[in-house]
Amino acid sequence: MQTDIDPHYDIAVIGGGVNGCGIARDAAGRGARVLLLEGGDLAGGTSSASTKLIHGGLRYLEYYEFALVREALSERERLWKIAPHIIWPLRFVLPHVRGLRPRWLLRLGLFLYDHIGGRRRLPAAQSLDLSRHPAGAPLKPEYARGFAYSDCWVDDARLVVLNARDAADRGAVVRTRCPVTALDRGGDGWTITTAQGTFRAQAVVNAGGPKVLDLLGRAHEQPEYGMRLVRGSHIVVPRLFDHPFAYFFQLPDGRIFFAIPYEDDFTLIGTTDRDHTGGDPRASEEEIAYLCEGASRYFRKQVTPADVVWTYSGVRPLIDDHSGKPEAATRGYRLDLSEPDEGAPILTVFGGKITTFRHLAEEACDLLAERLPALSGPAWTAGSALPGGDFPMDGAAQLTADIARRYPFLEPAWAARMARSYGTLCPQVLVDATTLDQCGIDFGSGLTEREVRYLVEREWARTAEDVLWRRTKLGLRLTAAQQDRLRAFMATIVPA
Repeated sequence: MQTDIDPHYDIAVIGGGVNGCGIARDAAGRGARVLLLEGGDLAGGTSSASTKLIHGGLRYLEYYEFALVREALSERERLWKIAPHIIWPLRFVLPHVRGLRPRWLLRLGLFLYDHIGGRRRLPAAQSLDLSRHPAGAPLKPEYARGFAYSDCWVDDARLVVLNARDAADRGAVVRTRCPVTALDRGGDGWTITTAQGTFRAQAVVNAGGPKVLDLLGRAHEQPEYGMRLVRGSHIVVPRLFDHPFAYFFQLPDGRIFFAIPYEDDFTLIGTTDRDHTGGDPRASEEEIAYLCEGASRYFRKQVTPADVVWTYSGVRPLIDDHSGKPEAATRGYRLDLSEPDEGAPILTVFGGKITTFRHLAEEACDLLAERLPALSGPAWTAGSALPGGDFPMDGAAQLTADIARRYPFLEPAWAARMARSYGTLCPQVLVDATTLDQCGIDFGSGLTEREVRYLVEREWARTAEDVLWRRTKLGLRLTAAQQDRLRAFMATIVPA
């Protein structure tokens, strides 16, 4: 471990979630000397615990969050274009339920959703006869009418890692497992004390997510906004349907949840909204039962807690707008920049959602540019592909075919996973292998030594959990013995 380091950076970004990594990427691309600090693993918290959607947030229209929805909708196709390997279109089916939101209201909401955000490539909403549509087959017969609309799917953890990778490729220094223990303003900059040494920076960005107020306290700063921590939990069950559509379901208590195709053989169901009071976020028995009961309202096949193969929970750091219900709290964000007469700047990020991270990062860098000449370069991220995403938006199938042809030892599902994870960077992972044996140890389900070494050397993976649940989702497939073998191997290759 490196210690007693004192280089000088233009910006130190604290927080390796999607907002922090997005800001580090944008700033590095403008020419700034950037340090990115993360106390655990990249995307180790909220940013890997989302519902995996790039979406405008159809339900936010009910809370009159029109500006937020418009901003998010305008980002959908932009993000799809710069990362078509980890982001792709998904068609959602919204059944009409008698006694809940009337059909005219659903039509109006979908009309607004189609027209306020600059939709170009995604298909428009339409009415459905679910008694004839493939998405109606798994549903109970009383759900005979509905609607379809478009949003996008994202591999959220990989989105974070690819932003960090691009930042590093543009000169940023990325340090994980590096918690910040003190922040001290002095002279024309900040001194940042960490577990890996001491650093200096002209400006600090506090992108700590749920820990944003804790970091402000370490910097002896008063928060501009109160925070509301809301836990969202999800469950994963064996696949409930064989078609490619996802579902948007309503519940009698006014809340909604999704059922989404997940990792080929599973269905992802979520999310809940519960105020979180502290500790590691975990799905409670009540939340698991709530999601199972919700799914069982709609599907012919009943879903029970015994069917759940995995759960995950994340804490959303939302601005406390004094909403009564957690689900009504705004998903918008605020950027708070300290005043010039206070000395060296600190920019704090309050709130936000994964869909708006790129625009948030751009705004943050524009705001800091008023105080930091190093950020004087133009905004650039809207049109620049993330690593591996430099191919056409509709080219994922062709890319998969090209990878399968170049590496004929890959089974079809394995080739598809490599394309979805690494895009055009796949040759950096598999290099010139022509046989499975040349990939080294086979841990199972298509995970080999070559891929693991790549994830350690290029994507900051340090534990088996980093590999199994964030860089990939192969924790759903590898046996306990296979996972133990991976842990033993990683202990031999991870830098001390």
